[in-house]
Amino acid sequence: MGILIKIFFLLFSSLSFYSFVNSASTLSVGFYNERCPQVERVIHEELVKKMIPFPFNITIPGTLRLFFHDCYVQGCDGSVLITSDESHDSEKHAPINLSLAGDAFDLVDKAKAALEKECPGVVSCSDILAILARDVVHWWQGPTWEVEKGRRDGLISNATEAELLMPRSNESITSLIRGFEMIGLTTADLVTLSGAHTIGFTHCAEFASRILQNDTTLNTEVREKVIGACPFPEIDETVVQALDQDTEFTFDNKFFKSLRQGKGLLLTDHVLAFGDDEYSRKLVYRYSQDQKLFFQEFAKSMVKLGRVGVKTGSDGEIRKDCRKFN
Repeated sequence: MGILIKIFFLLFSSLSFYSFVNSASTLSVGFYNERCPQVERVIHEELVKKMIPFPFNITIPGTLRLFFHDCYVQGCDGSVLITSDESHDSEKHAPINLSLAGDAFDLVDKAKAALEKECPGVVSCSDILAILARDVVHWWQGPTWEVEKGRRDGLISNATEAELLMPRSNESITSLIRGFEMIGLTTADLVTLSGAHTIGFTHCAEFASRILQNDTTLNTEVREKVIGACPFPEIDETVVQALDQDTEFTFDNKFFKSLRQGKGLLLTDHVLAFGDDEYSRKLVYRYSQDQKLFFQEFAKSMVKLGRVGVKTGSDGEIRKDCRKFN
């Protein structure tokens, strides 16, 4: 979808528009200190249970991606967790969200169930997802940060909105930057948060056009590798490839190194390093040279992402079941 359509939809639709500054001011790291002091321990224990039997499963990148998809539409309010019913199609079932990992949804459900036993009716699904996003990054050797809490779960989840607003894998750098600006994030946040692709995976269909159109900007070695793995010219929706072809199970800065070598499979990753925006190109270079800097900035950008469009105070609700409104 064009960026003008997205802006029009945000400004003039009947769906809620985001409040970027005031609502985030009531978030705090110690929000649950009195009512549910063990919240982070309980959530982390559910992650450990999920990961110990299969330490390299899709749960880790899937949970991080789930958090981004949640925050980008309606803000960080757990709206992507809602399951469609007879009355409406939710964000979760928008075509662009159908590839979200089921294991990630399952992890949120398990954490919610455990917290309902520990401190019923206290912790929101949106806070659970924000904490898990931090924990999964650290699980694969990435940075950690203090998670602000106090989000309430939203009361709107609309498939059409998600389909209109979520970035596509073939968008230009200009379109990506404007999309991030619409939710209160910067070009630096765009580049930094794209670093999450160091542990990401994508379906072959998302970069098929680059292969079929013989895009010569794609690294030859990577091109031959994915052609061997993906069933081109047929498109099998179940086949995936690592976005970081070198260290896909470690959160590091190798993704930015690979971008500068033309190894970015998605066009939206490739344009970070070779697109028209000079600042994004320079930042890719800096991160490729300095992992410590990338980790520091990633933590900061994740905190900023976690503030987007949050509901606090009397807005929204605390869901009993993350998959349905109360």
